[in-house]
Amino acid sequence: MKEMRGPGLNLRRCDAMTKLARRRRAPGLLAFEGDEPVGWIAIAPRTELKRVESSRATPRVDDEDVWVIPCITVRPSARGRGIALALIRAAVAYAGKQGAPAVEAYPRAGSARTGDDNAYFGTEPLFRRAGFKVVRKALKRHGNWVARVTMRAASPKRRAR
Repeated sequence: MKEMRGPGLNLRRCDAMTKLARRRRAPGLLAFEGDEPVGWIAIAPRTELKRVESSRATPRVDDEDVWVIPCITVRPSARGRGIALALIRAAVAYAGKQGAPAVEAYPRAGSARTGDDNAYFGTEPLFRRAGFKVVRKALKRHGNWVARVTMRAASPKRRAR
């Protein structure tokens, strides 16, 4: 395939986003302050996220049909106000309503601060505050991998049983 630049690339991205938006289930959730979007969290069944499914950094723990939060981001000007925590809780609730038995995340292990380029998958303390538990400690690091833990939260439906 020929490399696309300029308007062609934007059209390809627009088509991809339109396809995502027309799916039966939303690919994620947005946080707003008034009319201003300030945060995003991706949430989907693990089987729909091919990069997560095939990654050596995030191998399956078991055969549970989990949903996954692969990334979360909050606008820098809106950080420190609980938006990320609210997004995680909303994503777990959304997945539960869609029938997910549990939600997994693969945040950075530990609580050390990091640059924005390594923060998009969240932190272990953040997911702990949202009710997630570690189900697998960090795997042995390869190359420039960031050490990540596998954490899981049961969906609200599952907890009610």
